[in-house]
Amino acid sequence: MATRRIISTEKTILDQDDPSRPDQADSPKSDITPAVPTDVILKLLGFTFAMIVFPIGSYFVTVDTIFKGNSTFAGGFAAVMANVVLIAYVIVAMREDQSERHQQGKPPKGAEAKKDR
Repeated sequence: MATRRIISTEKTILDQDDPSRPDQADSPKSDITPAVPTDVILKLLGFTFAMIVFPIGSYFVTVDTIFKGNSTFAGGFAAVMANVVLIAYVIVAMREDQSERHQQGKPPKGAEAKKDR
């Protein structure tokens, strides 16, 4: 014969994750902090905005004022401005990485090899 399950005492999927239940009060709280810090996200959004605005803006500003209607030179200048924004982002990211290493007290990768010589 088959056995009978008592459904009223079993937990459903929704009941298992309910923190308001007293029988689950000793379960650990979930960590909802973001994996990436907020300042890093804001820097990325700022450089994304700059990557859109600076090249396009520099094209339209210089095409009639500096280059007298020559769209080839204005497009080249816009490409240079895009590279300037990209290089600035790389420099900011490298400085941020170096500041994290100094806070942790770890020497740079090449410093240990130079000490051993």
